[in-house]
Amino acid sequence: MSTTPTGFISVPRGLAKVVVTDTELGDVRGDEGFFHYRQYSAVELAERVGFEQAWHLLERGHLPDDAELSAFTAEVGRLRVMPRGLADLLPAICATTTDSLQVLRTALSAWGGIAGLRPLYDCDEDEKVAAALAAVAVTPTILAAAHRLHQGLEPVPADPTLRHAEDYLRMVTGRLPSARDARAVEQYLVATMDHGFNASTFTARVVASTGADLAACLVAAIGSFSGPKHGGAPSRALEALDEIGTLDRADGWVRERIASGDRIMGFGHAVYRTRDPRSEMLKEIARGWDDPLVDLAVGVEDAIERALAELKPGRELHANVEFYAGVVMRLAGLEPSMFTPTFCVARVVGWTANVLEQSRDPKIIRPAARYVGPPPPQPVPAGRRTPQPA
Repeated sequence: MSTTPTGFISVPRGLAKVVVTDTELGDVRGDEGFFHYRQYSAVELAERVGFEQAWHLLERGHLPDDAELSAFTAEVGRLRVMPRGLADLLPAICATTTDSLQVLRTALSAWGGIAGLRPLYDCDEDEKVAAALAAVAVTPTILAAAHRLHQGLEPVPADPTLRHAEDYLRMVTGRLPSARDARAVEQYLVATMDHGFNASTFTARVVASTGADLAACLVAAIGSFSGPKHGGAPSRALEALDEIGTLDRADGWVRERIASGDRIMGFGHAVYRTRDPRSEMLKEIARGWDDPLVDLAVGVEDAIERALAELKPGRELHANVEFYAGVVMRLAGLEPSMFTPTFCVARVVGWTANVLEQSRDPKIIRPAARYVGPPPPQPVPAGRRTPQPA
């Protein structure tokens, strides 16, 4: 970092490695291949707890005991039922676009009005927390209903007696998932509900710092999340596997992509300089299926890493979370069009937790930019300006 002639501090492009605030929610230690939610390893949590427990940890600060978990699960189960006003509006929203994230963006904006959300600036803590819980709970219901409407099918109402991940799969597919499928998706959701100050989380916090309502923060986050360089990669990584088709074609495929300057979707990460721990976990989950897709994915990962090591020496480029996420979600019964929306079902937990944390800081986020355009005129002190005739 350096100081500009105007006294501002110049920082790296993209704010890389620039600390902009303090957080109690977690951290990503990219050089170590490790990330955590509060005081717990996120991957270990995904391996041993359910979605509601991890959600409770991020939102309320601790893992729940049995009584707390039962009450929390019942509360968010009730909130998963879509409000009638939104249910009536959703078919019209779906008629305007087939993009599920666009539907969610519009639907959550409408939900904010239906729910009567007030600016965070005017809310007490209980009101903010209640809005955050309701937003996370209704998100999978909106996305599942939009998916079915786009297919010409009737939405499946939420079942408050089921667990979050299980009910999400049921609402999407129209059938109760197997325990294996539900748990695989649940582990994916837990492992992706937060991940440091990624682009969408930072966007949500910027909006929260203005005191806007919770829906406005989430709509902004979803807009950032929808970009292919952020949340939009799981289906693209699976498309690459489909395009490769057989393991013997992997080496030639990756060399052709590198020669043409194309990005290898599902490889590399903005923070990790070693293996992405989420990818390693999802690889093990995928191996729970006896399916040719798993064998292809593992073989292609090895082939791509060998080619990248040879053609891009000195760079640590490994499979990231998106590479195996698409494999696991397809095997669990989700279509590629639902991969990024499913990622969103998880990440909305982190967004709301960050919004709540940011709302407690009275300082608005307002950085500066370095002007590099044509030279402006020299400023004239206010007291020396020539009065203009009336």
